[in-house]
Amino acid sequence: MAHTFDELVAMQRAADEAHARVDKLRQTYGRPTDHTWSAQQTTTWETAWRAWRDLARDVQRAVAEHAAEQGTSRQSVEAEVERAARQG
Repeated sequence: MAHTFDELVAMQRAADEAHARVDKLRQTYGRPTDHTWSAQQTTTWETAWRAWRDLARDVQRAVAEHAAEQGTSRQSVEAEVERAARQG
């Protein structure tokens, strides 16, 4: 599936937001090795982590496809996408 550059940027922003949620939960709950999380905390964190993982995987796949379609390196497309996602 072909993605435009703007779609890649939107996907990257979604992955970044999901990562921020995981970080916030980690800060809120503390480290699971410091004390035992409740079942609800564990479920909430695992759900957020899976969402981040899936979004990150999807953006990586889309970036690779876009780079191949454009005949450029994945690393250069990835860098441009990340830069644009953080500027917005």
